[in-house]
Amino acid sequence: MITVIGTGTGAPLSVRDGAALAAATLVVGARRHLASADVPAAAQELTLGPLAPALDVIEKERTRGGARVVVLASGDPGFFGIVRALAERFGADALDVRPGAPSVAVAFARIGLPWDDAVVVSAHGRDLRTAVNVCRAHPKTAVLTGPGSGPAELGAELAYRATERTLVVATALGDPEHERIERMTPAEAAAREWDAVSVVLCLDERRALSPAQRTVAGPRLSPSRWALDEGEFEHRDSMITKFEVRALALARLGPRTGDLVWDIGAGSGSVAVECARFGAAVVAVEKTPDGVERIRANAAAHGVDVQAVHGAAPTVLSHLADPDAVFIGGGGAELPAIVAACARRARRTVVVALAALDRVPSVRSALGAAGFASDGVLLHSSRLAPLPGDVTRLAAANPVFLLWGDRPADSVNEGAIQ
Repeated sequence: MITVIGTGTGAPLSVRDGAALAAATLVVGARRHLASADVPAAAQELTLGPLAPALDVIEKERTRGGARVVVLASGDPGFFGIVRALAERFGADALDVRPGAPSVAVAFARIGLPWDDAVVVSAHGRDLRTAVNVCRAHPKTAVLTGPGSGPAELGAELAYRATERTLVVATALGDPEHERIERMTPAEAAAREWDAVSVVLCLDERRALSPAQRTVAGPRLSPSRWALDEGEFEHRDSMITKFEVRALALARLGPRTGDLVWDIGAGSGSVAVECARFGAAVVAVEKTPDGVERIRANAAAHGVDVQAVHGAAPTVLSHLADPDAVFIGGGGAELPAIVAACARRARRTVVVALAALDRVPSVRSALGAAGFASDGVLLHSSRLAPLPGDVTRLAAANPVFLLWGDRPADSVNEGAIQ
């Protein structure tokens, strides 16, 4: 049996856990865990570094008669912790897991906030961009940090893209001498050097305390419906992606928590808002000042975060982080150049809505040149419309081409939360 003890967030070892440690023949843990534990003199100590060699040592020890392995871990070792690797290698039946208080729970407790509505994302040994996108899209996020993915790196990514966020950096949780809880802006976090960090909370403090009682923990639920009626958005002169087109565009974009989506030529921002409702971080690019204000108003009305950027594509795109998916609506003669610029940057998908038949070949060519497999449809729809005398007719909408390109599966780096 391998005993896995969660520690390091303040609570002392129980009598039962202390007895397990005292009887151990091999004690495995991070340097700070081993230093704070009363490891028996006869026991072998193994400081965790690369995981695979440590698992080999544990396996070898278990072959010895009378071996007792104890693994010391932070907080709840079944929450983004070592339990997964141990269970995969030795089987769940070989583990006696004794969790401590999760570092995320302790960090939120220190600032007096509930965390059932928080999104928790690990950046430890993972691509930081997923954590950044979650922080941009959600008002309450906890980031488990690691080397190269700490408060400084997170703050640098958020400083110009989520200026309304506050970072709460929780250092050395549970250590009575060294624990620190510090509130700061992303820019302030980026300007400092950090040592051992347990967790960083990223908050929109205006919405950090949800007024609603939760039933399901974690991020807000996926929307109960999408492809919302045009009347649910503020728009000008029907300059809005119609809901029939939006429905298929959303299906091809596949927005999800951890993604970054661009909405180029956003107009009213209807596609941007709908992507944000699915949990994605979204940037809406619009060249008219009144359009930018309309996007912001629609995002606020639907309770989501959308970064509205005033400017014309492709010029303004160089300052944006690389997207997972891009929606392009409209665009004149410069449309092929916009598609080409977006396709060079998009990690997964580009979707283009256009009305002009003669632009279809150039858009497909731009997608193909960037290595995308392209496809598309011509959408015709007719909506029910009332007539006098309590009768109904069909009112045809203007046809729209919807084209899309997907990167081959073997070249896509799946960065979203799995």
